[in-house]
Parts: sequence; C-alpha cells; structure tokens
Amino acid sequence: MSQDQPISNNNPKAFIPQPYRVSDGFGGLDLGPRDMMRDKENPNMLVPPPTDNGLLPNLKMSFSDTHMQLNKGGWSREITVRDLPIATTLAGVNMSLRPGGVRELHWHQQAEWAFMIWGCARITAVDWHGRNFIADVGQGDLWYFPAGLPHSIQALEGGCEFLLVFDDGSFSDLNTLSISDWFAHTPKDVLAANFGIPVESFNGIPQEQVYIYQDQVPGSIESEKIQSPFGTIPLSFKHSLMAQEPIVSPGGTVRIADSSNFPIARTIAAALVEIKPGAMRELHWHPNNDEWQYYLSGQARMTVFGGNGVARTFDYRAGDVGYVPFAMGHYVQNTGKDTVWFLEMFKAPRFEDISLNQWMALTPHQLVQSNLNASPELMKSLRKVKWPVVNY
Repeated sequence: MSQDQPISNNNPKAFIPQPYRVSDGFGGLDLGPRDMMRDKENPNMLVPPPTDNGLLPNLKMSFSDTHMQLNKGGWSREITVRDLPIATTLAGVNMSLRPGGVRELHWHQQAEWAFMIWGCARITAVDWHGRNFIADVGQGDLWYFPAGLPHSIQALEGGCEFLLVFDDGSFSDLNTLSISDWFAHTPKDVLAANFGIPVESFNGIPQEQVYIYQDQVPGSIESEKIQSPFGTIPLSFKHSLMAQEPIVSPGGTVRIADSSNFPIARTIAAALVEIKPGAMRELHWHPNNDEWQYYLSGQARMTVFGGNGVARTFDYRAGDVGYVPFAMGHYVQNTGKDTVWFLEMFKAPRFEDISLNQWMALTPHQLVQSNLNASPELMKSLRKVKWPVVNY
C-alpha cells in the first residue's frame, strides 16, 4: 500500500500520497502536476508492492471513464476491446432504464448474459421454433439469450439498472440488429408486401434506430402473455442467482451459475463472490478461459502473476472492470471497510477454478516441502484445506 507523505512540515494534517515505498526506500516525491484523486484511488499502482515486476498490460477499466449514451428512456455505457484491449473474450454494457423505458426489440450476433443490479424489468424472447418467453427479473436475477434470438427489456415500476455481458470482446451494443433500424432501411413497398398491408401504413415508422425509448410501465405479466401455437421455450432464460444456497467460506460466500444449473447459458459461466472486510479471494487460477470481472461494491486489490517473474497489482472499486488472462494466478483482497461484491465471468460453459491451497494439499507433502523449503506452519495449514474460495 502507498505511504502518505506530508505536503509541508508546517501543515502536518495535509497529506498527499507519494510514489515512495517506506519498506525499501524506493521512489521519491512527485511535486509536479498530477491527478490526486486518481492516485488516492490507485495506491497499489502509485506504489507497487516490491513483488510486482516486469510488464503486464492494463487489467483495469472503469465504467466512469467511458462514453455515456443518453436516451429518453434511459442510458448505457460499455467496455469493449476499444477501452480495455486485453479483454478479447468478453465485453460489458452497463444500462439503466427509467420506469417503462424499453431497450427496443433487437438481437445480437453474440450471446447476452445479464445481472440485475437493482430494480425490476420484463424480458421477452422468441426462439427459432416460434416458442416465446416472458418473465419479470429482479435484483440479483440473471438472464441469458443465445446468439441470434430476438428479445427485449422493459423497466417496471421504479426503473432498473443491469450489467450485460457478451461473449465477444469486440462487441458494441450501439451496433446491434434492431427492429426499428431494419424497418428504417427497408423500402416501404417491401414492408407492405411482407405484411400484406398498404404502403402508407408505414409512414409513421422511425427513420433510424431508436435503441432506448420511453413507454408506459406495462401491466401484469398475465395480461401481456401471448399463447404460442408451438409452446413455450423449454429452457428458461431466467435464473434466480440469489435464491441459490451459497458456498460459505470463513471470509465470504460464492454463488456459481453455469450450464450445470442454468442450462441455457452455454457460452458464459459466472460466479458472484462476497469478500468480507479483512478477507480475500484465495490464490487461484482458471484453466478454461480468461476472467472478466465487475465490481459491485467495496474496494479491493488484485495481483496477477504472469509467469517468468512478471506480476502487477491493481486497485478496484465499485463500477470497475478487471481482467485476468487465461490461467494466470491471482487473488482478490478486500482493502476497505465494507464488504466487496464482484462478479467473475468466463467465456465457457462451466465454471472452473484451481485453488493453490488445494493443489498443494493434494500433492505429496514431502514433494511440496522440498519444492518450497516450506515451514512446518505452512505444511500444517495444508491439512485443513478443503475448498475455501474466500478466506482470511
């Protein structure tokens, strides 16, 4: 952590963070122009731990530093490879809808995974068999739409905010396939022939993509249901993540949602992790793909180990996105006074995690001891290892 230094001996209460590490005397004062708020938010970037070494690309991006798309019914902002170049596997969109606000009828070339941050919304979809789906989603609920399936999102009373994650880092929500955009760029005589009605029936259609628009809060879900002659979609697009029994560890909890318990979610797996003050998400890595993170609350730091002596530490807080390249070792430590909640997501059908503690505990102990010249205390700690995930 960074060490605060006084601005002046005449004013001992005025402190600013300085790029100086007390433990070894490395660094010095920065008296030039600087963004003080940034330095206070990123103490482990201003003063890296002595164990940081070599070069890793940037693994952090804040939604607060992105372009905000404002519409009458709400807003959106996104983080893609244009903002975080290392994040090639997944892209994220943070969106909010006012009561009745609609993310218009649309579809994507990518699968859409979502987490409801607050509020409630109604989602609809139709699959390739003509089977339809309608459901209300609330705080902590997930939804997933496979690539190519048309769908919509409309806020209910009180509005809502949610996170959308897409299985392609190059994705942009401002460049999707929308019903209004298609109508606007199809000759009206073609539309008339398609629907079997007069050309003038299309005089009032939008002239461009509407994206998000304001409408009335819809009625009850029963009043809006339409019976499909082909039945309903067999695998639910909705999953109640907070209704799951969490995996409880000494320092927090984890809830995992992947194709094993949310069968439709075949390309994105996720975990919602809670880390209590003073606790950490243990040293581990993932053997199936890169990790895309979204921080919901609290403050945390993460060191990512890239091999060959390379490691880099980043600080995160609510609204930040973190990224860990495939199979790189890392941890997430709560550095604040409040509980850290964050999502970790993978472009994969299943959540896979390898614990450093568990690996060592399940390897012949003499081999571990000789490899690390491990102390008796370290070897003793391995005997109680199960699958802690989050610990003190």
